[in-house]
Amino acid sequence: MSSFAKFIGASLGWSFGGPIGGILGFALGSLIDGFSQTDLKSGSYSKRGATATGDFEISLLILAAVVIKSDGKVNQRELDFVRSNFISMYGKVKADNAFKLFNGIMKEKISTRQVCVQIRQHMSHASRLQLLHFLFGIAKADGAVSYVELQVIKKISVYLYISNRDFESIRAMFSTSSSRSNGSNNYTSSTAYKILEITKKATNTEVKKAYRKLVKKHHPDKLRHLGEEYQKGAEEKFRQIQKAYEQIQKERGM
Repeated sequence: MSSFAKFIGASLGWSFGGPIGGILGFALGSLIDGFSQTDLKSGSYSKRGATATGDFEISLLILAAVVIKSDGKVNQRELDFVRSNFISMYGKVKADNAFKLFNGIMKEKISTRQVCVQIRQHMSHASRLQLLHFLFGIAKADGAVSYVELQVIKKISVYLYISNRDFESIRAMFSTSSSRSNGSNNYTSSTAYKILEITKKATNTEVKKAYRKLVKKHHPDKLRHLGEEYQKGAEEKFRQIQKAYEQIQKERGM
């Protein structure tokens, strides 16, 4: 078996079964001689248990393919975003292997609901939130999240049992109003409140409570089991929550 097949088989557990395993079987079969769905069902590849780094990677690649193909065209900037993020997290060699698999996944027909059901059965809430954050990053890579992409990501969030509040909070981090406009590093006031999952009517006490709740929910340590590379990815989301809170504090004179 090739080194690429060993790379795939070494770190994966539950993602080799179910609908995700079916997608991998077809994708890998077109890339590796002698690697088939039968291999995915064999004892050497069917370890089951908690989410490991490999399971998260596969889930991320499959859902990334769903988002990228959602508008009927494949945007090079979105592909580059996926590749650059994998390089920054894993280094070029592992990223090259992951992207080779991604190219195979992109050719497959994917049942979003079935894949998401399998993911939510095995993946923690914090891990699913990080998946959603990454998907918004892909959609925004070409400058803006299109309506079609937004609807697809929303559907994914529902299938993953992510609440509407969590969805809108992460969405706000990628809205056009959260970008640096007019030379300012600040969010618009409404965006800052959306990120904290509250409204402008919230009291100062409620603002502090909302911030503490989000810090607990999105803390990078919740992804420690996936490895340092994913903790670093979670830090970006964590910083945006802190930035939104600090902005509201400043506006209110807290």
